[in-house]
Amino acid sequence: MRRIRSSNTKPELVVRSMLHKLGYRFRLHYKNLPGRPDLVFVSRRKAIFVHGCFWHQHKGCADGRLPKSQTGYWLPKLAGNQERDRLRRGQLRRLGWHSLAVWDCQTKDREKLEKRLLAFLA
Repeated sequence: MRRIRSSNTKPELVVRSMLHKLGYRFRLHYKNLPGRPDLVFVSRRKAIFVHGCFWHQHKGCADGRLPKSQTGYWLPKLAGNQERDRLRRGQLRRLGWHSLAVWDCQTKDREKLEKRLLAFLA
């Protein structure tokens, strides 16, 4: 599992590239905010998290299904990830920040993703 990247993943690079081409400038992996968001727009007080469907258990996604083996290991681990995400987004909200979660599977449809990002940043 040490080969699993936490930053600079393919979905994250897709989002970063898209936003940069649209003219937005942002900070990466901002350590001063809870959860260390993947992209941060400081002047707008907005943060974007790019989540892997499996690791953060995207509901309704084929990639977000639970493994059938070693459930004693995976269930608490994946549930902990979800709980941590929920807590961090709540902390950001209390600090006056808006956040958006972009899922790995959502990066496949570029047009839809672009509209969603533009609506969030407007």
